[in-house]
Amino acid sequence: MNDKKAYIEAGKAVLGIEFGSTRIKAVLIGDDFAPLAMGAHDWENKLEGGYWTYSLDDIEGGLRDAYAKMAADVKAQYGIELKKLAALGISGMMHGYMPFDANGRLLAAFRTWRNTTTAKAAGELSELFAFNVPQRWSVSHFAQALIDKEAHVGDVKHLTTLAGYVHCKLCGVNALGVGEASGMFPIDPATRDYDATMLKKFEERFGRDLKPLLPKVLDAGENAGVLTAEGAKWLDPTGVLQPGAVMAPPEGDAGTGMVATNAVRARTGNVSAGTSVFAMIVLEKAMKGWYPEIDVVTTPTGKAVAMVHCNNCTNEINAWAELFKGVFTKKEGGLNIYGTLFNESLKGDKDCGGVVVVPYLSGEPVSGIQDAMLKVVREPGSNFTLANFMRAQIYSAFVSLKIGMDILAKEDVAIDSLTGHGGIFKDKGIAQQYLADALGTSVTCMSTATEGGPWGMAVLAAYTLDSRGLSLEDYLDKFVFAGAEATTLAPEKDGAEGFERYTENFKRAIGM
Repeated sequence: MNDKKAYIEAGKAVLGIEFGSTRIKAVLIGDDFAPLAMGAHDWENKLEGGYWTYSLDDIEGGLRDAYAKMAADVKAQYGIELKKLAALGISGMMHGYMPFDANGRLLAAFRTWRNTTTAKAAGELSELFAFNVPQRWSVSHFAQALIDKEAHVGDVKHLTTLAGYVHCKLCGVNALGVGEASGMFPIDPATRDYDATMLKKFEERFGRDLKPLLPKVLDAGENAGVLTAEGAKWLDPTGVLQPGAVMAPPEGDAGTGMVATNAVRARTGNVSAGTSVFAMIVLEKAMKGWYPEIDVVTTPTGKAVAMVHCNNCTNEINAWAELFKGVFTKKEGGLNIYGTLFNESLKGDKDCGGVVVVPYLSGEPVSGIQDAMLKVVREPGSNFTLANFMRAQIYSAFVSLKIGMDILAKEDVAIDSLTGHGGIFKDKGIAQQYLADALGTSVTCMSTATEGGPWGMAVLAAYTLDSRGLSLEDYLDKFVFAGAEATTLAPEKDGAEGFERYTENFKRAIGM
């Protein structure tokens, strides 16, 4: 404890902050990469003017609250104030749309990844580039605004993402890590910068030179600025935090998920499960074709990644868990509602007994669903038990991902290892086994599985501070994950067959 206290007092600790869809989380780490302190702020997006959004006040207030709670955790554990950081990194939910004018004024409400209002632009861009451009990407939102002749488009001088916006407020540098940048506009793996040919095609089609509007692209490990006095005061209005921390390139939650699961080498992959769910597979070679269900983004070091992104994952589980809370008796130490329900699911039939849950709080492009669809469906004669209902709930969190991953299987994309992370894996061996059965491949969960993105961002910040002369891949292997605890589960034949039957029932339920 004294060593940790001295480490923090010396200003050597490193901080990662991630803006998730329902929680902003700050994780402070030490020289062994283990968390020293944490803080979190819960928040929710709002549907306003036809768009899912968070206000700038929500962003600023939530950031400050998460930081303040982390600093309070430092005070409670070590009896000291957190005055200085060695390095700092910001990550956020991927992409979306934040357009600014020349004076830094936000011209339209922040449009998050959840919006499915850009189908026309995304389809047109995908055909133009012969490269899948998803609806949530920044270029899709900007192109749709141009198509719709929105009043603000003529004043746009700067586009960025949530992570890029916060990073710039802290250090004044307009930049993104290459992984996050790859969700604003396609990246050329050879240059690790925006694809010049596609930029030219965009200009020819829309009459706008997009390159000057986009943030600078940086690799993991590159210095992305220094926390300024103004930035420190913006983050910590108490004035205790001092400037000077080295800033890592801001990343998206996809990139931090890859780091948090040590899945940045070719043929490795990870599944990040939270409000949304996505799989990231680092490609050994380019795919033969392009598919509207598969995004091609990059690792934080610029390697091509096949990404299956689904807008919906645990929202419906959370909603039903809240409903069931009053039914169950409190256990010692408080009510473990998720553990109770997840363990109940183990008693269910492998195919959920004919019960299907559709968890689409918003549209789901992977399965071709444009608008929200929330329903529970069961066949006549189905085995409608709590166990099957809960098994269907957890299956529903992964079934859209499976639909997309089946495409990669047909492309013979090689996967040596797949790692899962996120809160859904907290109850050991349950969701992990269901995911292995769904995808037909072994799934590993590490002891850091529930730490997720903010911890991964802190690791990237530590790497920026001192890479020790290593590639990110070697740095993770030799220092961060050396001796890490992990469990691996292989798919089970009857479970895999049951998930296939569930998938067919699910497709019928949504009319696919």
